Amino acid sequence: MVVASSACQHRTVKRVLIVDDHVRFRATARRWLASGGFDVVGEAADGAGALEAAARLRPDVVLLDVQLPDIDGFEIAARLGSHDHRPAVVLTSSRDAAEFGGLVARSGALGFIPKAELSGTRLTSLLE
Repeated sequence: MVVASSACQHRTVKRVLIVDDHVRFRATARRWLASGGFDVVGEAADGAGALEAAARLRPDVVLLDVQLPDIDGFEIAARLGSHDHRPAVVLTSSRDAAEFGGLVARSGALGFIPKAELSGTRLTSLLE
């Protein structure tokens, strides 16, 4: 008889919203996260779209680019934290987190992953 491990039995698939103004990055992130066991439920290209999609889709996680064309990711992270359904927010950028000083910590985001290091495994380790 084969018994599934308890990690498999109790693992819940996290629903993710990807927010980035670059179509190519959103497509790449979708593939990486889907292959890592995440369910990508939506995408947004700017801050206004992120707020609308988060309210409508109620994701568990929002992967949020710091630099958006309308509202920066730090402000979006703070606004998402004030809603009834508070998703875990993970900031991302092509720049290093050190370049943002204390903004990452003050935003209320769970953490930061450089775009070059994004993977399902990396996101999972941050969420645990």
